[in-house]
Amino acid sequence: MTATNPQNSVKHMKWWGWGVEGVAFHFDDKPKFAPFVKKAVGLDLTKNNPPKVQDFSQLTIPAAKVSDDLLTQLKGAVGSEYVTSDDEERVVHTYGKSLRDLLRVRASDLPRVPDVVVYPGEEDEVQAIVDLAVAADAVLIPFGGGSNISGSLEPPAAETRTVISLDMGRLSKLIDIDEEAGLARIQAGAQGPDLEEQLNARGWTVGHFPDSFNHSTIGGWVATRSSGMQSDKYGDIADITRGVRVATPGGPLVLRPLPSTSTGPSVREMILGSEGRLGVITEVTAHVHRLPDERVILAYFFPTFDAGLEAMHDISLLDFRPSITRVSDAGETGFTMATAKKSSAGQAILFKVLQRRGWDLDKMCLSFIGYEGTKSHVSRQQAEVKEIVKKHGGIGVGKGPGVLYDQKKFDTPYIRDFLLDWGGAADVSETAGPWSNLKDLYYNTIEAANDAYAELGVDPGWIMCHLSHSYHSGACLYFTFAFAYGDQDPIPMYDKVKGAIQQSFIDNGGTLSHHHAVGTEHSPWLAQDISPAGTKIMKGLFAAVDPGRNFNPGKITG
Repeated sequence: MTATNPQNSVKHMKWWGWGVEGVAFHFDDKPKFAPFVKKAVGLDLTKNNPPKVQDFSQLTIPAAKVSDDLLTQLKGAVGSEYVTSDDEERVVHTYGKSLRDLLRVRASDLPRVPDVVVYPGEEDEVQAIVDLAVAADAVLIPFGGGSNISGSLEPPAAETRTVISLDMGRLSKLIDIDEEAGLARIQAGAQGPDLEEQLNARGWTVGHFPDSFNHSTIGGWVATRSSGMQSDKYGDIADITRGVRVATPGGPLVLRPLPSTSTGPSVREMILGSEGRLGVITEVTAHVHRLPDERVILAYFFPTFDAGLEAMHDISLLDFRPSITRVSDAGETGFTMATAKKSSAGQAILFKVLQRRGWDLDKMCLSFIGYEGTKSHVSRQQAEVKEIVKKHGGIGVGKGPGVLYDQKKFDTPYIRDFLLDWGGAADVSETAGPWSNLKDLYYNTIEAANDAYAELGVDPGWIMCHLSHSYHSGACLYFTFAFAYGDQDPIPMYDKVKGAIQQSFIDNGGTLSHHHAVGTEHSPWLAQDISPAGTKIMKGLFAAVDPGRNFNPGKITG
């Protein structure tokens, strides 16, 4: 079942996978999907191999370790109905949703789970829990929606102190909007859909739509330096966040939502991406925008990925910002088409026309570009982009694919879970690099992954990519990789491929992560990314604020 705290309305994803009960990927109406998977990773989905049944009763869960005294104090702080040591609640709060997380929880690999889950309902209650945790020398791990895929949630396996998971789900309200300044005060536990519903009802949007939108919170976005599908227009969460309130040892940190300041090193920047190491984010003041008069996503095809990258670069230099600039390589384009329903007659005609023009359909790349604003502004954007697309040999294919993309944009993780049921491992790694070496970053990373597959004896292995966010100086490249693991332990295989991809990012001028955070998954590459001196500064910051290592220890810097 979908875990729900029995005393309140906070809902969570399935303990064993992504999303909610009753929603799952199927390919009955997707005739190209099974052949694509067979070619890509060698899995035969036509065999009678039903998905594994997830049975919570088969898990072995360590007993909770929390003193009666601390339990009484926590109940006194938030109310007894909002403190629980229920086993399913504890398991739900143990891991995020990376491939490693799902493999371990399904295998009952639970060396350390939170001992108690607490649901505060007010900022004062969060502060009280923070103070109690420090006084008791307990470990406190903030929990938003549980969607993290970088190892930012799990308790250290060797941790002997009481571990408290502080679930922010009850703090989910839009507090108010300063309409003149375009600023909204938002409680940190507000998940994406609930937040947008509250904003939209008053004619506003925050414009932040990460892949995890349906199951992640604004506090989590800030804590991991999130980016969204429309960040080209609205900015990453670092641009959107203007003020924060954070429960820290001894009292709240309050950063007012000023447009700009010259007050020394930015404390706001220290909180962004801090993953709970500096305290618990309780409130975010964010830029918000009036809902646009018009919003449209158009699809385009480019003859090659290189042509698509060059077009995205040119678009980034225009004097306006589309809301979305996305182009998939040939592999991801093939995957996207394989997840569609039966091809239309019009699509078949288009492909024949492109072939007559000399296009190699195996190299063709699909792109989505989004436009928002007044009708005249959107028309101007489309006209200028049309010229750039034409310059790079591309062709527009209208709104239809864009509408489908908009409807399905948050569904990909369900496919990852489906493949896992059938013995296929899939996950993602993303980076950002300058335009000047983006192609080298792409091609060398593809080569690094394929070399890792060859060393493992995996034939075939799969890796695909899309450009997902454009900036003045560069862009984000988002890679998805997959392989069938058969009777082998998939985690060492995953480590080999993931490690090769991550090292390629660093070796080719990219960052270890563009928007998935550091956690434990990416921390081995931190010193190479920000230099040993940078890591030393970061460790010093954490030690100064949290000398007892009570706040989510082990994340980012170890």
